[in-house]
Amino acid sequence: MGEVRRLADLLNRGGLPTTALQDARGAQWTKLIFNSATSPVAVLTGLTMGQLGEMAGARDLIGRLAGEGCAVARALGITLDDDPLAMIEEAVTHAHGHRPSMLQDVLARRPTEIGVLNGAIVRRGTEAGVPILLNQAVTTLVNGLEQSWE
Repeated sequence: MGEVRRLADLLNRGGLPTTALQDARGAQWTKLIFNSATSPVAVLTGLTMGQLGEMAGARDLIGRLAGEGCAVARALGITLDDDPLAMIEEAVTHAHGHRPSMLQDVLARRPTEIGVLNGAIVRRGTEAGVPILLNQAVTTLVNGLEQSWE
């Protein structure tokens, strides 16, 4: 931990606010859940964050994807460091024109991160015995979209 704290101190002095964490899984999973809930829905609809927020069905799907991710984190004993649903609400309210990087990748026909985002939730959920049907569905759909480019 001492090495991590020294690195955080150096970054803080350079103007980058950082925090040294004993266990980074809570922060990692919070970000994972946020991205895995919003990005594939943006990919499959072509909508920006704000547009997703204006579409009731998309908001519901995003919430359910996040719920599955939170259930997997709980099953793994991971305490999230923030509320992914609150982060999603903030993003759809204040980042109206933002296109998630996964949507940008699809628009440019580049491979996406679906396997390391939703695919990870699927793998870990399966191992933990947590139902992950929606994350499995969006993983399959985005993978199919990528394959259609070949």
